[in-house]
Amino acid sequence: MNSLSSNPLKIMLNNKEWILADGATGTNLFNMGLSSGDAPELWNKSSPKKIKKLYKDSVDAGSDLFLTNSFGGNQSRLKLHNAEKSVLELSRISAEIGREVADTSGRSVVVAGSVGPTGEIMEPIGSLSYSTAVEIFHEQAEGLKAGGVDVVWVETISAANEFEAAAEAFSLANIDWCGTMSFDTAGRTMFGITAPELVTLISKIPNKPLAFGANCGVGASDMLRTVLGFSATSNDLPIIAKGNAGIPKYSDGKIHYDGTPELMSHYATLAYDCGATIIGGCCGTTPNHLSAMRKALDGHVKGFSPKLETIVKALGDFSSISDGTDDNTPTRKRQNRRHLKI
Repeated sequence: MNSLSSNPLKIMLNNKEWILADGATGTNLFNMGLSSGDAPELWNKSSPKKIKKLYKDSVDAGSDLFLTNSFGGNQSRLKLHNAEKSVLELSRISAEIGREVADTSGRSVVVAGSVGPTGEIMEPIGSLSYSTAVEIFHEQAEGLKAGGVDVVWVETISAANEFEAAAEAFSLANIDWCGTMSFDTAGRTMFGITAPELVTLISKIPNKPLAFGANCGVGASDMLRTVLGFSATSNDLPIIAKGNAGIPKYSDGKIHYDGTPELMSHYATLAYDCGATIIGGCCGTTPNHLSAMRKALDGHVKGFSPKLETIVKALGDFSSISDGTDDNTPTRKRQNRRHLKI
């Protein structure tokens, strides 16, 4: 494992007030021709030029860090495409392409190896054992490490034991890591974890991440409320915010996100004010969004932590009244997006 002083991400965290991460993987690959139901990871081998473009577009837009095209590159998910024996190869290639892009960018850029959830439900609710989950995560981490990633980055996790299994696997792989959960059910993950509960969970994990936070979820407003939940704790780890570019809407046979570059630029500066250090986008976030976010952050002086009313005025209503920390039954209300006009 890299020592904290030598890890490129740790160095960047020590030297920069904020770090701009990348945007969506799926959205941008669909725009390049990926079909629904296809495994994006197979493109690492069959269409490497497109994956290189995916990475380079985010770097050219101003990202200091990007995730590899390996989110679903574990044995369980690849088995659906008869590619379960290609975990190491596909993860390695995704990282090697990323390494080339970062090393030829002319500046410091961190390559983060994306690791998504296993795709299975863990015991006692499901059938996936903790030890098997560790093996699944470990295999993929080894492939990403072999390809040259600076850190592995587990994302979109919902269950505490799956998060813990990933942390143990990364310890076995001897590589630094970051981790995010997806808070998409009235301030909670699918398995009921709140933002403060994730902080508590991390405090008990022996192998601490370099940074933690949230990705995906519902929309930009909800993401910032979650970040405020992280910031309100005594945790001193850097916080990650990778929110969706608005709310998904189905039209013309495709999923579209209603978040404009202008909205995402407001989201980025508000995320920084809320306490996030690593700020990026998730579903729907394109290079155009990233360019606007970079410009906004470059010209922004950190302000006081915003009130919820300020977030709503800038980004639109929350999807639920509750942030998950009360005893109310999780319910979502209809969206009424209100964009700030400047």
